[in-house]
Amino acid sequence: MFTIGDFAAFGQVSARMLRHYDAIGLLRPAVVDPESGYRFYSADQLRRLNRIIALKDLGFSLQQVAEIVDAKLSAEELRGMLRLRQAQLEAELARGASRLVSVEARLRLIEKEGHMPTDDVVLKRIAPTRVAELSAISPSYDGEDIGPVLQPLFGQLFERLGEAGVNPCGSPVAYYEDADGDTVRVHAAVPVDTGTAAGVDLVDLPELTQAATIVHKGDMMEADRSMQTLARWIEDNGYRSHGYAREVTLQFDMDNPANWVHEFQIPVTKPN
Repeated sequence: MFTIGDFAAFGQVSARMLRHYDAIGLLRPAVVDPESGYRFYSADQLRRLNRIIALKDLGFSLQQVAEIVDAKLSAEELRGMLRLRQAQLEAELARGASRLVSVEARLRLIEKEGHMPTDDVVLKRIAPTRVAELSAISPSYDGEDIGPVLQPLFGQLFERLGEAGVNPCGSPVAYYEDADGDTVRVHAAVPVDTGTAAGVDLVDLPELTQAATIVHKGDMMEADRSMQTLARWIEDNGYRSHGYAREVTLQFDMDNPANWVHEFQIPVTKPN
């Protein structure tokens, strides 16, 4: 048997925490001295303590922890539950990291307001292009929603074309269309001369008679910088934009988004 202090040391928790667990009935001492009130624990109770701490660290409330440990799940069942919760937390961390990058990019954009030259904007015609593509629905046009939809689409597209022996003949293109409500249909496309693959659509992207274009260098999380430069140029030169910009990948580095290069192409007209 161990005193509360020794047991806390073995379990790497505080004695105060053990007293709290005792008070709420989550982990009772094996023995309580009736005269002194001292608590004593057995080595077998470390098993329950390990489960309590693991579940608590994974974000379960103490009430949920009590229900789970009292259910006397097998080690394999508990392991599966913990792995699922671990995956959920990892996804939350990834979303949090993505939001942080987005906030930082927005702050840099605010700092540059009024200091974004529009000299890099080029007005040109975009020829019609035949593309093979896959599409899916994104919850919104927000970069945090678009990326997780678009990137797997390109992976699946190139995999299917490769299996069918179809070789792309141009740079990958992403384009977007409004769907129901705030949702957006995301298209991952690549130019092809002939042929397609099972489950891949063959589409003719129409000509853009006039498109305001800009080359964006760097992470797409900072695409707002280039898009707002386009907006300023369009307004200053008396044009109107139509729909979403096409995004043409000119350079892609899987390991370093800072090396990415894209051209944004947005259709425009000049009112009479």
